[in-house]
Amino acid sequence: MPAVPESALPLAPTPVYFILLPRTVLLDVAGPAEVFRVANKYAPGSFELHFCGPTPGMDSGLPGLRLAGLAPLPERLPAHGLAVVVGTVGADIAWHEQETRQLVDWLARRHPDDGFRLMTVCWGALLAAAAGLLDQRACTSHHSCLGMLARIAPEARVLDNRIFVEDGRVLSSAGYTAGIDLALHLTAGLCGARVASAVAREMVVYLRREGDDPAVSPWLEHRNHLHPVVHRIQDAIVQEPAAPWSAQAMARQAHTSSRHLARLFARHAGCSPLEYLHRIRIAMARELLRESGMSLENVAERTGFGSVHHLRRVWRKFEALSPGAWRSGD
Repeated sequence: MPAVPESALPLAPTPVYFILLPRTVLLDVAGPAEVFRVANKYAPGSFELHFCGPTPGMDSGLPGLRLAGLAPLPERLPAHGLAVVVGTVGADIAWHEQETRQLVDWLARRHPDDGFRLMTVCWGALLAAAAGLLDQRACTSHHSCLGMLARIAPEARVLDNRIFVEDGRVLSSAGYTAGIDLALHLTAGLCGARVASAVAREMVVYLRREGDDPAVSPWLEHRNHLHPVVHRIQDAIVQEPAAPWSAQAMARQAHTSSRHLARLFARHAGCSPLEYLHRIRIAMARELLRESGMSLENVAERTGFGSVHHLRRVWRKFEALSPGAWRSGD
């Protein structure tokens, strides 16, 4: 993967506080936590992970597996922090338990005062609702508890059939693996789309987005498949966009014929190898035009185009504005 532009990296590490209750669903914790951990490989120092709870030890949602060494609920969180509230095993939240009441009270006090971002996974949305944090907000949760969520927060706009929903400083996701999707979405916002793409590739998961999201970044497009040969060529192109990539060079990298590679790309990525190469090179050219004072000649050289004429010719396939007008924002 090419070096991430400094402007794409967060100015300071984002502290992430996973808030746990007895019988926590471990996938709700481990999935997002792994996203942030892997993101630190590609954008070092982006996330600091903390695991907290009303008590230092508790049973997890897996019989026989106990959690220990949890930090207490923070007295306050920084405004740029993220609190992650996850689901618990069972048909309902154990509202009568002291730990649940402590967590709901903590959320009701701290979120309005500290202004941190709140992320809920699965049934965690019910805890946020009980704390009054979903009123007048769009939100979602696991399909099995959407009715309960609407009853707890009648002033919330509860959305069905959504992977995740972002409304201001509160983000909610559906069940289980949707927490991974939301963590990837946050990673893309804080560290850039290329980092999120690399994390998803390493974790062998799809990068899924909501239908009303902005257009998908070129660094993420055409990657929602699991074919290893196509991913291998896409990874090689992303790592070295300016390399002399001919159809034959890509075929050699894939250990197949150029004709067969074209068929694989069409079937699994929905584009040709050359189109994918052009999209990545143009994405890199956009970044260089916006983030550097390079001349168009230098941009063409750095992105693998043989000349400014070639860059302009390919650019017109993806952009209505000329490179100069795009750079100036006209």
